[in-house]
Amino acid sequence: MSETSSHTALYDQHRALGASFTDFGGWQMPLKYSSELLEHKAVRAAAGLFDLSHMGEVEVSGPDAGAFLDYALVGRLSAIAVGKAKYSLICTDDGGIIDDLISYRRAEDNYLVVPNAGNAKAVAAALAERAADFDVTVDDQSSRTSLIAVQGPHAEQILLDLVPAGQADDVRSLKYYAATEVTVAGLDILLARTGYTGEDGFELYVPNESAAVLWNALLRAGTPHGLVPAGLACRDSLRLEAGMPLYGNELSLGVDPYAAGLGPVVALSKEGDFVGRAALERKKAAGPARKLVGLQGLGRRAARSHYPVLQDGQTVGEVTSGAPSPSLGYPVAMAYVDAALAEPGTELQVDLRGKAEPFRVVPLPFYKRAK
Repeated sequence: MSETSSHTALYDQHRALGASFTDFGGWQMPLKYSSELLEHKAVRAAAGLFDLSHMGEVEVSGPDAGAFLDYALVGRLSAIAVGKAKYSLICTDDGGIIDDLISYRRAEDNYLVVPNAGNAKAVAAALAERAADFDVTVDDQSSRTSLIAVQGPHAEQILLDLVPAGQADDVRSLKYYAATEVTVAGLDILLARTGYTGEDGFELYVPNESAAVLWNALLRAGTPHGLVPAGLACRDSLRLEAGMPLYGNELSLGVDPYAAGLGPVVALSKEGDFVGRAALERKKAAGPARKLVGLQGLGRRAARSHYPVLQDGQTVGEVTSGAPSPSLGYPVAMAYVDAALAEPGTELQVDLRGKAEPFRVVPLPFYKRAK
């Protein structure tokens, strides 16, 4: 265990449940509790309970909040309706990706920006620096806030067991990428219908001091519905099946949104300047040299991060994430490959420690839940 790793407010709950831990973004986080395969399948069939308190939470408030986020991020955040959320990117001047994040508009002049764990401080610092010419307050609430996720087809019913009858319709009617304030197990929380697993589910924001009460209530209510506590190992295999990028794997300062397949996130049509606009306009016009693709393994062996992608013995790309897919029964991977080879159906190989194994380019995501 790293001496500098931080603990979430739920660390003691994870230890009591027998979790094995790993350092992630400077946090000691549960890797798994029993079997990562069991946890993965539980999320797909019933529900999983995740501690995501290592994620960041940055409140942006003030009369210029919407205009400021239009400048600081690549999307048009001012267009979000109150109660809705938007996926976006924060980029450098040269178009590199500092982080991908979700922003919730909680009121006309109030947003909650949620960066990834390892990037939370960098994002908060970048937002504070970019706010100089705007009438806004940037408040990094990460150290005071816990985040718990319930993901899976039974997630809605589990929440309904814990909210007052008068708020049941608020839960049922909550759309994907939307958020509302409700009472769960007697606690006032921000409830968002978002997630990182490819399943229906919710993310619950709560002050640190209430996190253990909320976690235990969700665990008790969820157990009859098949819910299990779930760690980072199955979260990674779930998001890979769903074709969702992970910062540090698919996204980095050396990657631009067009190479990552996130061009539609960049609102070049919005008025005014934003950080990275000029560079991103040039990158869009030039087109990426390599593109992010999905790879389906045609054999049994899985590709792993950094393995070379080959065509006719020549290196044409690199795997960013790869694993056996528990849901699909074959290996899947994401990789950056030469743009000319990014069309679905293209036959490639991956160098699996000296042996070229066959893979085929396929559309992302690999897995889509039944509606």
